[in-house]
Amino acid sequence: MNFKLIKKEKNTKARHGIISTTHGEVETPVFMPVGTTGTVKAMTMRDMKEIGTSIMLGNTYHLYLRPGMEVIKNAGGLHKFIGWDKPLLTDSGGFQVFSLKGLRKVTDEGVLFQSFLDGSEHMFTPEKVMEIENTLGADIIMTFDECVPNPCEKEYAIKALERTTAWAKRCREAHSSKDRALFGIIQGSVFTDLRERSAKEITSIDFDGYAIGGLSVGESKDIMYGMIDVVEPFMPENKPRYLMGVGTPEDIWAAVERGVDMFDCVMPTRIARNGSIYTSGGRIIIRNSTYSRDLSPLDPECDCYTCKNFSKSYLRHLSNIGEYTGKQLNTLHNVAFMIKLLANIKTAIKEDRFLEAKEEFFNKYSNKQ
Repeated sequence: MNFKLIKKEKNTKARHGIISTTHGEVETPVFMPVGTTGTVKAMTMRDMKEIGTSIMLGNTYHLYLRPGMEVIKNAGGLHKFIGWDKPLLTDSGGFQVFSLKGLRKVTDEGVLFQSFLDGSEHMFTPEKVMEIENTLGADIIMTFDECVPNPCEKEYAIKALERTTAWAKRCREAHSSKDRALFGIIQGSVFTDLRERSAKEITSIDFDGYAIGGLSVGESKDIMYGMIDVVEPFMPENKPRYLMGVGTPEDIWAAVERGVDMFDCVMPTRIARNGSIYTSGGRIIIRNSTYSRDLSPLDPECDCYTCKNFSKSYLRHLSNIGEYTGKQLNTLHNVAFMIKLLANIKTAIKEDRFLEAKEEFFNKYSNKQ
């Protein structure tokens, strides 16, 4: 992987760059749809390409449990297994493992956990995770880290930080493939001094990119943005910067302004399946009766397949009868909305008008439903 910083916006820390991989280029800033089990829910790979998706994300923990490494290895890797020939990123499964709570035991060696499928025991160590991720064969893979909950006692956050740094070094040593970029993850919960410490420790290790983990787990927006402000000065300018698990329009504008390049989030697809839609005028709930005879598209500024062919009235009907086609059409639009949003932000960066573009966006966008 190679990252080239193309443009820094003159009035903010917003950046435009290009990540080059063996499966193609990714222009940043970028939103990565989440394909947890090898698919973005309610979307096909054809849908993904048609709306301009340049990179998607897979989940190591879930793919490890099913279909399992042997099945994916037999297919020739994750790209071939899922039919996706563009760049892929896999997370390390750290967040999923640590969300198991009572079904896991954490030691300095790694994490012993029980499968949510059948209760079988498994051990994730940094070395094991590197083996799994290299078998999956994504273009960008993540180190194994300890993600702490919010709220979190500072004493525990310190222990998790120390493990995260130690595990990052072990991941670096265990990772041998030159075909895959390895990103380190900064932790530290909501403690300013711990975030700064983690940023210094993780960036002292020679990774191909750096991620901010452990945010958007219940803390306020002000705290989340504050943590980005703390770590950004320590993140190398010549490496991609990835804010993990964050992806609402509001958060993306705020984080890009602070110098972040990459985002992923299940929110656009999850809310779409429940009838909540992103539009240029704000989020709407398509099930609401106000749309029963509304023959306009979801968003007049969108040219996705859903908006070009179907009315709010019809989409409301599909949602209210529980028809899965409605979930598909809503999801396609929401992901297309996010892809287009990042494309517009990128253009604003190139033209040195990020703040003006942000103001224009929020003058129209609201959360009135």
